[in-house]
Amino acid sequence: MKNQRRDFLKTACAPVALTLLGIPLTNACSKDTDEGDLFNEGPLEIDLSQSQFQDLQTVNGWVNYQAKKLLLLRVSNSEILAFNNACPHQGNRNGWSFKGNQFVCSFHGREYSANCNSALRCYNTSLSGNILTVSR
Repeated sequence: MKNQRRDFLKTACAPVALTLLGIPLTNACSKDTDEGDLFNEGPLEIDLSQSQFQDLQTVNGWVNYQAKKLLLLRVSNSEILAFNNACPHQGNRNGWSFKGNQFVCSFHGREYSANCNSALRCYNTSLSGNILTVSR
């Protein structure tokens, strides 16, 4: 019995094992890292004048645009970066924060640099007025 328990804990997703002990962390087990249909119809155009993007009006402002599975970060008055919002560690999409120059996944505390050389999948962007275009 003792060996079965040890084997189970070694192979189970840690949050599932913690949930069995009464600590609910099952969201962190998701491995949803795909892009779905984000670019099926070509580049994505985002109207930044919508209220959900008001945080992008200032440099270092950021938004977790969950509807399109993107993290958006304004790095200058003329540039906004776009990243896939799936955590490279476990695929979580909803628990992000931003501090310094790092996106932080709240489920495991992993930090990822907010540049296109980090583990986060980075997309090409162009900004024209209030329209941000995101493509592969």
